[in-house]
Amino acid sequence: MNPTIELLKSHRSIRKFTERKIPHELLRELISAGQAAATSNHVQAYSVIHVTNPVNREKIAELTGGQGYVASASDFLVFCADMKRPTEAAERIGAHVVRGMTEQLLVASIDAALMAQNVAIAAESEGLGICYIGGIRNNPQAVSDLLHLPEHVYPVFGMCLGYPAHEPDIKPRLPVEAVLKEDAYCDDSELVAAYDDAMQTYYGQRKGGNKDTNWSKSLTPLFTSKLRAHMREFLTRRGFEMK
Repeated sequence: MNPTIELLKSHRSIRKFTERKIPHELLRELISAGQAAATSNHVQAYSVIHVTNPVNREKIAELTGGQGYVASASDFLVFCADMKRPTEAAERIGAHVVRGMTEQLLVASIDAALMAQNVAIAAESEGLGICYIGGIRNNPQAVSDLLHLPEHVYPVFGMCLGYPAHEPDIKPRLPVEAVLKEDAYCDDSELVAAYDDAMQTYYGQRKGGNKDTNWSKSLTPLFTSKLRAHMREFLTRRGFEMK
């Protein structure tokens, strides 16, 4: 198998790290690799906050729901959708800019995600482990205040990076046939049912403890408790009015 594809398919979230620190030069290279990701119209609508203050790391670990690896990982990054820089750049050359459009929110969020995934792949190619922290959006205003984020910038997610202290199993993904649809959308309920069986087996046999669930059951919080209804009001206050 192509080594790049093999690396991509070996991804797993790492939540236990050794005490070994990532060299600063390597971290800068990872960010540079992130910047090489595709970006809409070359806008590069992202900023990355490298959180080094131990007190702030502990505070963010608390704000994200008690995720201790936020504080224990070698490094912690917060990826931000940033429309402040491009908006002000356009204004400086005399453009009559329109702020708060939904498209601007989408562009900045997608740019941040693409950039972060490049960082993740680059990190794993160097033997590092990563874990995305969507819990940043549990308390986005408190995180924004802590990191002094200005208007038109919001924290999309965090990322723990470090040298892995464990090797968790790779979670099975949906079959390609369920996500790759030819010419038109088609029903995939039978494929999902078979995938649920596979995930039930995976959780039952996974190293580090058994878990009686499947993929469909694991989605429940997304539609019941992890609704983050505060996000729309928060984004509006940040200047992303979604007009």
